[in-house]
Amino acid sequence: MPNREATSVDDLPPLRRIVTGHDAKGVAKVLLDGMPDNRKFSPTGNVSTLIWSTDECPADIAVGEDVEDYGSRILGTAPPAHGTRFAVIDFPAHSAGAVHRTDSLDYVIVLWGEIDMQMDRSVVTMKAGDVMVQRGTNHGWTNRTDRTARLAFVLMDAKPIGIGHAVSGGHNAR
Repeated sequence: MPNREATSVDDLPPLRRIVTGHDAKGVAKVLLDGMPDNRKFSPTGNVSTLIWSTDECPADIAVGEDVEDYGSRILGTAPPAHGTRFAVIDFPAHSAGAVHRTDSLDYVIVLWGEIDMQMDRSVVTMKAGDVMVQRGTNHGWTNRTDRTARLAFVLMDAKPIGIGHAVSGGHNAR
């Protein structure tokens, strides 16, 4: 459990990523277990850690131990076309991100702290344990508190809604 006074990103516990699969005989096992290392640092101090992504839905979860680490890919803000993006983002105290929109269906879970999501004409405050289904709306994240906030995001590619300009889709550069 994080320190109740997590005033910086460094005060939160490190993330541990566990990826399961099957061996060649179909026996379930852990394939990856450790700290995810694909982290992006924004000018505002946010730290975004990619946990996993997919290129298609339904996703390919074929049996076998030799799988690509889909958490090591370089992606943009939006998920890959027809795919998904799962990331954990740490928002330092008193930080604010740009308002943006993706053509995606996003599941957002506040794991730690408190954060505001700004929309066109409203603001919603979320606290640890709150969940949101965000459906392609303009939004921006602002941490107005003295503590770090940690959120989990699952973004799934969606059909364009034709409102404004969406952030471009992810790409699979290595």
